[in-house]
Amino acid sequence: MRAYLTVALILLLIFGGISGYLYYKSNHQAGMDFAPPPITVAATTARTETWSSQLDAVGTIRATRGVELSAETSGEIIAIAVSSGAEVQAQQLLLTLNDSVERASRKRQEANLKLARLLYTRDASLVKQKSIPQSQYDRSQANLDSAIAQLAETEARLDNKRIVAPFSGTVGIIKVKVGDYIESGTPITTLQDLSELEIDFSVPARHFPQLRRGLRIAVYTGAFPDHEFRATLQALDTKVDAGTHNLLLRATMDDSDGLLPGMFARLIIDLDKPVTVVSVPETAVSYSLHGNTIYVVRESDGELRVQPRVVQTGEARDGKIAVVDGLDGGERVVTAGQNKLRRDTRVVIDESVRF
Repeated sequence: MRAYLTVALILLLIFGGISGYLYYKSNHQAGMDFAPPPITVAATTARTETWSSQLDAVGTIRATRGVELSAETSGEIIAIAVSSGAEVQAQQLLLTLNDSVERASRKRQEANLKLARLLYTRDASLVKQKSIPQSQYDRSQANLDSAIAQLAETEARLDNKRIVAPFSGTVGIIKVKVGDYIESGTPITTLQDLSELEIDFSVPARHFPQLRRGLRIAVYTGAFPDHEFRATLQALDTKVDAGTHNLLLRATMDDSDGLLPGMFARLIIDLDKPVTVVSVPETAVSYSLHGNTIYVVRESDGELRVQPRVVQTGEARDGKIAVVDGLDGGERVVTAGQNKLRRDTRVVIDESVRF
């Protein structure tokens, strides 16, 4: 009997100890805070700023004076007076075609002109003396006029055998060589005046009311990605392209050192109509099918908590984006760490991150 009592006492002590331990642990955990720790995020304040109203476009740089030179007549090239890439002046000789036939014709026609002029002078004197009929004098005058016209025609053909620079500029790659026989219209080289460049580009016709001559344009090219060139809107076309519904525009470059005709360019047109926007860093916006979301930081009971807010965004510029609707200037927004956030999540702001 004593053995049973001893075992019962031992069991009572064991289960009593376990029960006491569980009771103590339960009371201890009841006083603990099991809420998740706050999330460390970066944040900034939404700013109310004045932005210039802009319009983006792309275009192609071209020379104000730029041509592809070709011959008006066919013939064999007997001389090339310039080299590729040379700087030339207006009316400077570039290339000569074989003109031996035309030069021989000119000598014959100069002789004919000389004779026609002598006969005309003589007949003009005789007709005053009534020594010859008026018809002979008229024939002499017609022969003189014909000789002058024939010589002028030959001079024109001689001019066509010589390719000259129509304006001062830089010669491109010469595509022919001495001895080549070329046909009329065969490309010879290009001539570009690099001192004056312009840009042709198109924009949707709906922007026409906002456009006018004199607007400033920032120009960026792949050759100088970090350099901003300046241009001025010079002309607007008088009709809209029926196929694309775009309006053709032309701007003149204010500075163009290092640029070449044919280069592709990105343009930002300043419409000269400032607008007031609420801006935040682009990293503050989370994009999804449900809408663009920004986490706004609020203080509640001494703690910082976040609330997601769907906003309408607008233009992005220089790492910032305009919020058109859903956010006021001065509100604090999360700029990094949004992937860990939910509604009412407690946060701690890392003040070392600046935007």
